[in-house]
Amino acid sequence: MASVELRGLTKKYGPLAVVDDVSMTIEHGTLVCLLGPSGCGKTTTLRLIAGFVEPTAGEIRVGDRIVSSPQKTLPPERRNMSMIFQSYALWPHMTVAENIMYGLKLRKIDSATIKQKLDGILSTTRLAPLAQRYPGELSGGQQQRVALARALIVEPETLLLDEPLSNLDANLREEMRFEVRRLHDAFRYTTVYVTHDQSEAMTTADVICVMNLGKVEQAGSPQEIYDTPRSEFVARFIGMSNVFKGKALDNTRVEFAGVPLRVTGEPLRPNAMTPVSIRQHQIQLLATAPADRDNVVPAKVIRQVFLGSSRDYMVEAPDGTQLRIVTEADGSFDAGADVWLRMPAERCRALAG
Repeated sequence: MASVELRGLTKKYGPLAVVDDVSMTIEHGTLVCLLGPSGCGKTTTLRLIAGFVEPTAGEIRVGDRIVSSPQKTLPPERRNMSMIFQSYALWPHMTVAENIMYGLKLRKIDSATIKQKLDGILSTTRLAPLAQRYPGELSGGQQQRVALARALIVEPETLLLDEPLSNLDANLREEMRFEVRRLHDAFRYTTVYVTHDQSEAMTTADVICVMNLGKVEQAGSPQEIYDTPRSEFVARFIGMSNVFKGKALDNTRVEFAGVPLRVTGEPLRPNAMTPVSIRQHQIQLLATAPADRDNVVPAKVIRQVFLGSSRDYMVEAPDGTQLRIVTEADGSFDAGADVWLRMPAERCRALAG
């Protein structure tokens, strides 16, 4: 296995930078998710790593080899990488076993070694009972496991996955997230995984790189990205935070709806309008004003929806800002009710402007 390093990687189509000066190091054995909305540059980054696209600037290193630069690009077949696409591209006339060992036969591996590797991968991917079936006789999840097994059996230095679960229904997609992670833990290949699905990234990744407009906005563990977003884009994209703006009063407080709120997060610039995030489940909804009014804001309920295990509220602060709040199902505030919002200082995160 080898690390993958991107240095100032850029891809332009005319004046448009689809990937814009991206630098990161993916340590060997790490599963990194490139996460972001359509058009953010994540798939182009993956295709640059694979060698299907040549960079406009910057370079890609795998271990101590430069595999891509504007001067020279190593072709995909010489990169010792395996890539899994949205469509699994299984040979319909081949059995599961034949599909999986196809790459080994192309490499002219001897039959004894092929059998040994095939038996091992069939066992690890739990496909042994299906070895003699054809792709048309498999479910979507089973076909995905075959595609993974075929990619893994050739022992690549790097495994690349381009939204591999997007064609599955919701239940299978959830099941396969854990399967992808289990197989990664079994083989520990350096893996780059592209997805627009936050839950997929949170379940599978060691490191999440949130991309926007061709750049990496923030990189970190799933918990770091969720708990400590640094930008408004990341806060909104991961976990659907409320984001509001307030005037910074000093180094620790912003004024929101006439109330001074203590906040954490990015450094404040006094008198500057500062975006602040707080997640929907982190706001406490109160029927009466508490004795301790620290970080407490008055509001009015605009609507509430009962969702079985929870209630979903929209409330409006005195300055007209609307916030979404999710609470337990017990108790209820009707539309039009006056309420108080306790917004803990440690949960109010100032973001980069």
